[in-house]
Amino acid sequence: MSDGKGPDGSLVEVEVASLGLDKASNTPVVILRERDGERLLPIWIGPGEASAIAMELAGIKFSRPLTHDLLNTLVRSLGSELLRVLITRVEENTYFASLIFRKNGEVISIDSRPSDSVALALRAAAPIYAADDLLGRTPLEIEPSDEEDVPDWLPSEESETAGPRPVGEEAPEAPGGEKLRDYLKGLDPEDFGRFVP
Repeated sequence: MSDGKGPDGSLVEVEVASLGLDKASNTPVVILRERDGERLLPIWIGPGEASAIAMELAGIKFSRPLTHDLLNTLVRSLGSELLRVLITRVEENTYFASLIFRKNGEVISIDSRPSDSVALALRAAAPIYAADDLLGRTPLEIEPSDEEDVPDWLPSEESETAGPRPVGEEAPEAPGGEKLRDYLKGLDPEDFGRFVP
């Protein structure tokens, strides 16, 4: 059983608690929760990555591999293994993550956006860790959305993507560090709708 601590003790194991939709900006949000606790880490992400996460959580598979499925297959085919994902910091409202791989006994770290990292970790059944100081101190609850909140940009068998890709993993109007904690404490559960694939 995991003790919730990451490899260096300053990281906490998290899991995907929910996908939400920020009603104010109509932006998808992945909500990570510490595995052995209640603290949350919401990260605003793009629609393509939200769809990839939502489809894996729902067990939806297409006859042809989508990008994250293809990457997972490629990693395994090349004799590598995704050991874990680390979400390490936030700078100017942009979150940073690393993919930690093992190949031939060598450990390799690759910079990645958190949304892509989470989508790949779900497919590879790899643990996800976040820096302890990124986790919010106030739990958020995600309300289920009505049908009109369901985005129309989810991919289909025919489309590779169906919407603009974000420049970074940015929280709209949300500052980093201490200000981010204050922002999260001020959020109302009604601010989020449920993201449904």
